[in-house]
Amino acid sequence: MQVLTTRVGGVGLLVAAAVVMLTEMPEVSATRWTVGGKMGWTTNVNYTIWAEGKHFYYDDWLFFVYDRNQMNVLEVNKTEYENCNSDQPLHNFTTGAGRDVVHLNVTRPYYFISGKGFCYGGMKLAIHVRHLPPPPSASPFNAKNSALRSSYIGHTPCVLTAVFAIAALREAFRRFCLVGSARPQLMENSLLGWYLLWSHFGDEYLLTTRVFMSQRIQV
Repeated sequence: MQVLTTRVGGVGLLVAAAVVMLTEMPEVSATRWTVGGKMGWTTNVNYTIWAEGKHFYYDDWLFFVYDRNQMNVLEVNKTEYENCNSDQPLHNFTTGAGRDVVHLNVTRPYYFISGKGFCYGGMKLAIHVRHLPPPPSASPFNAKNSALRSSYIGHTPCVLTAVFAIAALREAFRRFCLVGSARPQLMENSLLGWYLLWSHFGDEYLLTTRVFMSQRIQV
């Protein structure tokens, strides 16, 4: 009888594959726009020009930096924006710190001005918030791969658990077959590994058992 042992190097490849799946998880982050850039929220800045070419998407933020002792941040409707009327603002985002943020959590036009007459000096901003456009349509092959990758990512915790449990089991079986004096302790480790697989995969451990037994002994 010849004992066939599976090298742990194969498990290392599985670990590397799992790590790659983690690194390929998509990251989506909102943009925080500092209104006016380095100039901030102040007079004598053309905010129409500043907003040109910029795309404001759902869940982005506007960051207003200004002189807290003079200006403020008011959201108004289109008519009040055009007339620089701050008497009945829709929202007053002024906190008194001169550092105010506005969460763009609705896809629609937004109109901002500063009251106290500063709107006439150019402190007015109009933007339109839209949903982030979908990614370019992929070929059927790429779409299938993308769906599979998403499925793998969703099961990453289970995959990692299985990988490390299998690694421990294979090493334990290898030593169990080669080192007789260490068999009691190694058997205990093996049972622990089986328990880990059972607790995470239930009845699927039967299939795993068949695979291990078929790989362990060849006549």
